[in-house]
Amino acid sequence: MKQVYVGWLGVALVVCGIVRPPHLYAQSDAVKHALALERSGQPPEAEIAWRAVVVEDPHNAAAFAQLGQVQSGETHYADAAASYQKALALNPSMPGLEMNLGIVLFKAGDFRGSLKPFTAELTKHPGDERLMILLGMAHYGMGDYLVAIPYLRHAAKQDTTSLPLRLALAHSCMWSKQYQCVLDVYKEILAINPDSAEADMLAGEALDQKGDSAGAIAQFRAAIRSNPKELNAHFGLGYLLWTQSHYPEAAKEFQAELDNDPHHAQALAYLGDCYVHANEYDKARPELEKAVAADPGLEIAHRDLGIVYINQDRNEDAIRELSKASELDPSDVAPHWRLAKLYQAMGKKAEAAQEFKKASTLVNKDNNQTLYEKLEAKTKPTQ
Repeated sequence: MKQVYVGWLGVALVVCGIVRPPHLYAQSDAVKHALALERSGQPPEAEIAWRAVVVEDPHNAAAFAQLGQVQSGETHYADAAASYQKALALNPSMPGLEMNLGIVLFKAGDFRGSLKPFTAELTKHPGDERLMILLGMAHYGMGDYLVAIPYLRHAAKQDTTSLPLRLALAHSCMWSKQYQCVLDVYKEILAINPDSAEADMLAGEALDQKGDSAGAIAQFRAAIRSNPKELNAHFGLGYLLWTQSHYPEAAKEFQAELDNDPHHAQALAYLGDCYVHANEYDKARPELEKAVAADPGLEIAHRDLGIVYINQDRNEDAIRELSKASELDPSDVAPHWRLAKLYQAMGKKAEAAQEFKKASTLVNKDNNQTLYEKLEAKTKPTQ
């Protein structure tokens, strides 16, 4: 779910406090001026002043560290990282430098770059809760979910009341296919917040992956009871019902998702598909056309639009949509079979024979993706 990205980043940023550089004992007039500008709340002017200090004294590690602090406060993270790296090169033993470097790299989105300084700090402070969180979140942000799990688990044990930490841990377990881990963390989340719709959905996805369809449906119903507006809750329940061919009930859930988010492309496509299964082509067409406009890569929407257009005697449009569907998923026999039948009805024997031949080489398969594939694959944090 997309909201977890905000949640995990928020957890990390809470602990991203910069360590103040050591006191600059040999204070020249330039240093005093730069410090005065800082204290008076003039960070842009202070940055200029500190730049002048380091030009005047390029071997002053503490001044580079102070410059990095000012730049970090202004969210100039790349500049701050360069300043901290310079300070670190001049004085590797200065307290807090590696921590500060890791923090600004993390804030800049350079999760991989932050690993080295954070790990160096962890060797100095084994088991430090803040560092465990930051290392876990850095690996999480990189998509190294299996590696993130032990760090996040350790941090969660230290902070028994943190819901965002456990949600990040549960997502890491989900994305690394550790489904029992998801369910174990879910129990911890319930003890903190029994009404977490996001946690209910994660548990539902895990149960679906374990083959417990009834349990998965129950969890998504619980999520909706907790928060009917939760992103993807109605879609997830609708999709689970759709995979069991409960099309009328699924359609209600897809419509409920669209009531929350009118531009939800997958909900539009699957609502249209429910109407196709009911032979309600006039109702299906607008939903499917909106789905294709919102996400041209949805194979099911193109395939179903082809079916709708066949039934509305729009043969050329049907050919276009079915051809697009087969291009998007070459392994799906349905578009080829539909095209073959359409060409046959149009008297285009050569084209029909070609599509029948293509269809004959494909094994009719279950095209249903798991709920995990539908929801999680499109909503992982940007790496």
